[in-house]
Amino acid sequence: MRKTVLLVLPILAAACGNKPKPESAPESPPEKVEKQPAPSGDAALTAEAKQFVAGVDKTVRTLTVAASEAQWANETDLTPAHEAATAKASEALSVEATKLVKTARKFEPVLDKLDPDTRRQLLLLKFQAQPSPDDPQQAKQLAELAAKMDSEYGKGVCKTEGGKETCQDIEHWSKLLQKERNPDKLVATWKTWHDDVGHKERDLFARYVDLANAGARAIGFKDVASIWRSGYDMPEAEFAKSVDRLWSQVKPLYDQLHCYTRRKLNQKYGDKVVAKGGLIPSHLLGNMWAQSWEYLYPELEPYKGVAPIDVTPELARHYDAKKMVQIGEAFYASLGMDPLPATFWDRSQLTKPADKNVVCHASAWDVQYNNDLRIKMCINLNQEDLWTIHHELGHDYYFHYYYKLSVLYQAGANDGFHEAIGDAIQLSMTPGYLKEKGLLATVVKNDKATINQQMQVALGKIAFLPFGLLVDKWRWDVFSGEVKPEQYNQHWWDLKKQYQGVAPPIERAATDFDPGAKYHVAANVPYMRYFLAAVLQFQFHKALCAKAGYSGPLYECSIYGNKDAGAAYMKMLALGASKPWQDALFELTGTREMDASPVLEYFAPLQGWLTEQNKGQTCGW
Repeated sequence: MRKTVLLVLPILAAACGNKPKPESAPESPPEKVEKQPAPSGDAALTAEAKQFVAGVDKTVRTLTVAASEAQWANETDLTPAHEAATAKASEALSVEATKLVKTARKFEPVLDKLDPDTRRQLLLLKFQAQPSPDDPQQAKQLAELAAKMDSEYGKGVCKTEGGKETCQDIEHWSKLLQKERNPDKLVATWKTWHDDVGHKERDLFARYVDLANAGARAIGFKDVASIWRSGYDMPEAEFAKSVDRLWSQVKPLYDQLHCYTRRKLNQKYGDKVVAKGGLIPSHLLGNMWAQSWEYLYPELEPYKGVAPIDVTPELARHYDAKKMVQIGEAFYASLGMDPLPATFWDRSQLTKPADKNVVCHASAWDVQYNNDLRIKMCINLNQEDLWTIHHELGHDYYFHYYYKLSVLYQAGANDGFHEAIGDAIQLSMTPGYLKEKGLLATVVKNDKATINQQMQVALGKIAFLPFGLLVDKWRWDVFSGEVKPEQYNQHWWDLKKQYQGVAPPIERAATDFDPGAKYHVAANVPYMRYFLAAVLQFQFHKALCAKAGYSGPLYECSIYGNKDAGAAYMKMLALGASKPWQDALFELTGTREMDASPVLEYFAPLQGWLTEQNKGQTCGW
């Protein structure tokens, strides 16, 4: 444990020997040295706060790196030993961070008198790690539960035969949902994943909630949800209202997409599988959580065969995982950004190892918080993973441009920023860009091609919006205690019905735990960041296109190769979390408010087309 020390005023001591005095010079009387009074009261506390923050950086950096290294080892090789090491390192970080937050409370009376840098680091300290309960045994159990849930999800559906365990992870089950169109087989796949993984997570999660809330109370918050909502440089209630405001802006577009999709699925499967009105069965949407609908594009394509965009065949024929990542790196380099460090290629996990269980869920890392950039993926040679690579590299380039800051500043301006960086780059992966990279043979420009292209993008980005919102709305209610364990699953589906307009494919019981079949719930990763990113990426894209001097339709803009746009992006990235997100947003866009208007501007052609197609339909649910 590192003690907080009082600021010690520097003592300037001359290293004097007994210098011989000139014989002719009379001895001078000793100089009178006035003793400087030590600071007292508020002055002493402000001085101590500055010294405290300087010490925090070293302590938190050491523990954060240790926890990160342990987690990387576990997620790239799921073993009991690695799981235990992850729990131990996470516990050490959590316990020490909690102590530091408690110590920092003494500076609250002088917060307004501190310099902005010291004040901001004290604020961010509260969000550095999941706080630990005061009881050491509970702190240990909390860390072990977190590691266990992560590992169980990563392994997936496991069977033991002949004393040997074999597991099929989310990659296996997701591919079945993407390609299969037989409703009965889709139900079986959906049920297998949700029952097996969800049931493993349920009791672990319920206990985790209690212990995590105890940790939140230990540092002065009422619950974990309060911590999460407080990390946005604005009052909790104001943040919640801001989220609802953004949803109200985009909901009409989502409703039109839902209405069109339901009608097409009804035509394909009939009334017994998909009713003409009401909810869409979630297993039919090509994604385990119905969060994105890209794999339904063949069924939903507005104009059959017009300007198809599918780079999967080209990737499968001529690329491997490394070459796909190099395409992403080349995009960022075209903006004037640095090449990835050599260690990136040595240390990343790009493909799934044949001899061990790993967490395939894609993620980006600076493991040692010193430009130790990596990504962890099980790359498939397809279009979806090419887009994912550009997203993950957005995280790595954010890490790269702020890694020299204090460790408390090594984060996004808010967590939505971090997720939006690469997503904004995806918006520049236009047909023209794909042709330039040799992935598309031709580019077609006409109204029908525009609608088809917009539909393809919307099935990922617009279909996702309500899911991005509801995951944490569910957890806010769970952590607050408004929803008890026996209500977990019902409340999950109530929210999915309310926001997404989807229903479970089969009846679900209170003993099921379908939220636990989602990685971010099992891994305790806050999810509102993804909803915010779904809005912010369009604000970033519009601003970057303006920096590039582009003046045409927003959906046709690509900043590929534009150094002016790249310079503006790098300037914002370099801020990390050192300024409130409103300042970082203003730096790039000239506005201090998150706003979904650019989403609607981008998809204006599609929204008009969908509205026309849905005439005479009873939309909504």
